[in-house]
Amino acid sequence: MATNTQTKSKTPAAARKADVSSSADAGQLNGTKIGVVESDKRDKTRKVVVNYLAKHPKYGKYIRQRTTLQVHDERNESRTGDMVEVAPCRPLSKTKSWRLVRVVDKRADVAAAIQSAKEVQ
Repeated sequence: MATNTQTKSKTPAAARKADVSSSADAGQLNGTKIGVVESDKRDKTRKVVVNYLAKHPKYGKYIRQRTTLQVHDERNESRTGDMVEVAPCRPLSKTKSWRLVRVVDKRADVAAAIQSAKEVQ
């Protein structure tokens, strides 16, 4: 009977591992967020803005809110205006505890064009 309990305890763990691998392949990883790079002036660090809707506790209306994250970009691959996916990691500095997973959409060219148009006016 001891062997039956051992096989039963191993089965749920194997099932959990299968669930984790299938959910990781299905797009966004757990804990990741998608935002827009607001600043790329520092080396290996990006300022990413994540917009979200939050329900007002009293009135129930949804309000636009945003949070600013300091993100570690090891290869300096993202630019201002790019849409990126970030994931939490161990603290790398006083404010930086997120890392860049991937660049979802390259929008740096569009942001540069808008900036230059503003300067002309």
